[in-house]
Amino acid sequence: QLTMSLNSSTLLNEDAQGPKGNAECLESLELQTPSSFQDNPLEQLQLASQEVLEKAKKSGRSKCPRCNSSRMFYCYTCFVPVETVPTKEIPTVKLPLKIDIIKHPNETDGKSTAVHAKLLAPDDVTIYKYPCIPEYEEKRHEIALIFPGPNSVSVKDIAFHLQKYAKKGVFDCDDDCSREPLLKQAKIEPKEEKNRNECISSSRNEGTRLKKIIFIDSTWNQTNKIITDERLQGLLQIELKTRKTCFWRHQKGKPDTYLSTIEAIYYFLVDYHQEILKESYKGQYDNLLFFFSFMYTLIKNAKCCAGKE
Repeated sequence: QLTMSLNSSTLLNEDAQGPKGNAECLESLELQTPSSFQDNPLEQLQLASQEVLEKAKKSGRSKCPRCNSSRMFYCYTCFVPVETVPTKEIPTVKLPLKIDIIKHPNETDGKSTAVHAKLLAPDDVTIYKYPCIPEYEEKRHEIALIFPGPNSVSVKDIAFHLQKYAKKGVFDCDDDCSREPLLKQAKIEPKEEKNRNECISSSRNEGTRLKKIIFIDSTWNQTNKIITDERLQGLLQIELKTRKTCFWRHQKGKPDTYLSTIEAIYYFLVDYHQEILKESYKGQYDNLLFFFSFMYTLIKNAKCCAGKE
């Protein structure tokens, strides 16, 4: 499930690479259609040419260069493109911070969109399978977790709230900077707002304190096991803006504001770029949806041909 109202860990469909032929399998998938499926918000993305994926689709499944498994487009266990998808033709995205993805052990590798992030931003993304995750306690002042908990804060307030973890939990920018995160809807008094702005400004001048962001890759019902792990306790929790998913394996009974893992990563980075780095967004992270948008179009077209739309 990932981040709830902003990202539910619905995972990608790689079993569109199953024993059936690609087109046949896509047409026969039993998929729930989120309400946003009718329009294509992915149309405006500034993506690298997907011609390499078109060619791979026509040639069918291919071997993983590492484990020799038969896959379509990429190997979801080795995190590499298959032989028919040359690595040099896959875009690479440079991220402004590191990303750790914690994957629930019961999630099917082939259905996870988390692998997209590793494929497209290999230098900045690490995927861990729970319970084998790092110890984060010593770095709490520079790490945040995407999760809509009761004390989660918005992206624009990250710098302010991370101050409480700096220098043994006390930061030299007025006492207000070291207090516990406020509840999401708490009213900010004028003096506190001033202190908040000063802290954010100070943090921004130092290059922004946040260095790593953590995402949970699981269904919403499975996330409790991970979010309650003692190694994740005390981390600043971030809630994303509400956006609608385009994911084709939408969790049954869940709202369309539950995003897939790769969507959550993408939208977080867009918000971070605009609200923390204070730079205009010009598509810098759009290629994170390189595979996602291609699969979206494939499945949408297959559903059309099958008369399901």
